[in-house]
Amino acid sequence: MKNRIKELRARKNFTQETLAEKANITRGTLLLIEKGETEPSGKSMLSIAKALEEKVEDIFLPEL
Repeated sequence: MKNRIKELRARKNFTQETLAEKANITRGTLLLIEKGETEPSGKSMLSIAKALEEKVEDIFLPEL
């Protein structure tokens, strides 16, 4: 699954650590999700979306 986390995080001037704290996940988990190395859980997707003030579907994009 592709995502726009890095792009949206940069727009808000959030570090990975800041976003991870706001989303209540570890920085390591965020890094893996951001790099596309692991699929996020539904809970993680919602937490990240809320922290970035974006819709889940605007962050996480299915690969076709």
